[in-house]
Amino acid sequence: MVEVQVSTDESVAGRYRLLEAVHREEGRDTWNGQDVESLRLVTLTRSRRPDRPREEADLRTAVRITRESEAVGLVCPGRVAVVVDVVVDGEFLWTVTARPAGVPLGALLGQGPLDQVRTARVGLDLLDVLGAAHGEGFTHGDLSPGQVWVEEFGGVTVGGFGVTGASGPSGVTVPAYASPEQARGEGGGPAADLWALGAIMYEMVEGRPVVRDRGGREATFRAVERLPVRAPSNAGPLGPAIQGLLRRDPVERVPESVVREALTRVLRAALDDSEPTGTLPLFEESGLGGPRPGRARGGLPVGRPVLLGAALAVTALCFAGLAAAGGLTGRDTSAAGSTPSPSAPARPSGSAAATAGGADPRGTPSAPPSRSATASASASDSPSPSRTVRQDPPAGFFRFSSPQGFAVDLPRGWAALRTERSADGSYRVLLGADGDPRTLTVTYSTRLAPDPVAVWSEVDSSLRSDPVDYARVGDIRAVGYRGYRGADMEWLSTTDGVRERTFGRGFLVGERSGFSLRWTTPADTGDSSADRQALDTFLRTFAFTSG
Repeated sequence: MVEVQVSTDESVAGRYRLLEAVHREEGRDTWNGQDVESLRLVTLTRSRRPDRPREEADLRTAVRITRESEAVGLVCPGRVAVVVDVVVDGEFLWTVTARPAGVPLGALLGQGPLDQVRTARVGLDLLDVLGAAHGEGFTHGDLSPGQVWVEEFGGVTVGGFGVTGASGPSGVTVPAYASPEQARGEGGGPAADLWALGAIMYEMVEGRPVVRDRGGREATFRAVERLPVRAPSNAGPLGPAIQGLLRRDPVERVPESVVREALTRVLRAALDDSEPTGTLPLFEESGLGGPRPGRARGGLPVGRPVLLGAALAVTALCFAGLAAAGGLTGRDTSAAGSTPSPSAPARPSGSAAATAGGADPRGTPSAPPSRSATASASASDSPSPSRTVRQDPPAGFFRFSSPQGFAVDLPRGWAALRTERSADGSYRVLLGADGDPRTLTVTYSTRLAPDPVAVWSEVDSSLRSDPVDYARVGDIRAVGYRGYRGADMEWLSTTDGVRERTFGRGFLVGERSGFSLRWTTPADTGDSSADRQALDTFLRTFAFTSG
């Protein structure tokens, strides 16, 4: 373990203030920080470059890291850390990314071993990202716990793509997770990534690394190359997969498809053996946005089957991204060059979706003036949500990218307050800020009725039976939202004694799948100019890369 010599009183490139060290490993340190110009929260990773390149190569280094991260992010949406800047500082390389969701895997490992099921879930998520990258011809080459962030209810974000090219012939900055061929200075391809995956899973179940840091780069490399790997004693059914990944000869390492099958089998067995303790709310089952900032409300329990099912459902997202981006071209993605990874069908494109019928909501006689009138006018002719042209956020807003696979401009200071997932791939994310009574809830559902108006009608019927003093405002209105069939509904309700007004827009992106955006404000201030601007910004900038 190395000590971080940078003080939190210092800044990187005069722009990024270091707030706290979140992970340290030999050759790499990770910090939470803030961009002092935009006030955006970021994560900064400092990697030591063993062989300092010439100064004229610095620009190429920054371009390569940015391009590789973007390319892998396109085929595995929401699972790759978004690079916002690269700073070359002598023997160090700083990679600045948007703050990933979750905590560094290294921080979890510092608390002791993890159970086999969670190890399988994280391993499968990592394999999805690596498989997507390999399918596009990219190798990570420097994977370690410090490059992986794990969310509480499943899902990972991976950073560090493109960094290996700046690290000398071996392409490694953290030697303890290097493969034997990398330790010999031979470089590494997809098989080296599989060794690193095996080393990470080994440490997760055993509570100790395959090779401990030896106090120096070359000493650690010698240990990786020469010392035998002790068989795991706590891996259970994961043992064969982990040992297969840690074979010294890269040609003999088990291919990705075999590892995926083994991890999926462990998760399905655990799912079959578990009893559910609850379910997550789906779009059609709840019209309320969950707990508000500063106010406590009882939530639904989330049992192990929900979490396991979420891991199995999310595994298709990377491969759907591959298909949508033109990937899955038949290139080999196995360790030894024999078996390509499976694919999943891509999400229907916006151009193929039908435009909703129905009258203009502003012309509905029975509906009083509402927020949806200006919202519909501003958003109806915009591009598809999945292909929105990126523009700088308006003053007072920043671009928020969710690991679940959507992005939207939010007021500064906002963040994800609560995330819920269902075993069928549905999720709900509550966005807001402490002290701000307003919230935006983004829900993705996979079991919707084929008519958006009918979906809101079910919500309407459900809310009428709830003790929330519910009152719908006007009619449910069919709308076209950037080429998708949608519908709007507004209502009043009372939560913890506070009267609230909610505007909801739902739209279908597939035969039975779709999103809803629900904007909730105090009823007495919900028509202010600031709230109208916020709603207009949400509808204009919402984009999704999965679903």
